[in-house]
Amino acid sequence: MKRRIIIPYNPKLKEYARKLRNNSTFTEIQLWNYLKKKQLRGYDFDRQKPIDNYIVDFYCKDLMLAIEVDGESHYGNTDKDKKKDKRLNELGIAVLRFDDLDIVYKLDKVIEKIEKWIDENEKPTHP
Repeated sequence: MKRRIIIPYNPKLKEYARKLRNNSTFTEIQLWNYLKKKQLRGYDFDRQKPIDNYIVDFYCKDLMLAIEVDGESHYGNTDKDKKKDKRLNELGIAVLRFDDLDIVYKLDKVIEKIEKWIDENEKPTHP
């Protein structure tokens, strides 16, 4: 049996992550409706997952994949997002980012991109 990599997180972020889960944006809820209950290729995703000193919108530990929904709060914060992505990549986590407008108007394309990433990157040990 392959050992899972333990990803560090800041325990101080747990309560804030819970608040974010309880106050999800419209677009996060739209995407979550496709990610929850292992609907996407049988993979389990978590919402608002603390990783290191960050919280990612969605995370699949089996794929080491974080999915971020970039809404208004991200506009003009590209340096902060790049720093976050760089740190996640250092931990071995891939990051897919989607603009919230794409989720509203092109959700099918967003899902296709996630499925394509999974098809190209999934580990052969997944059932």
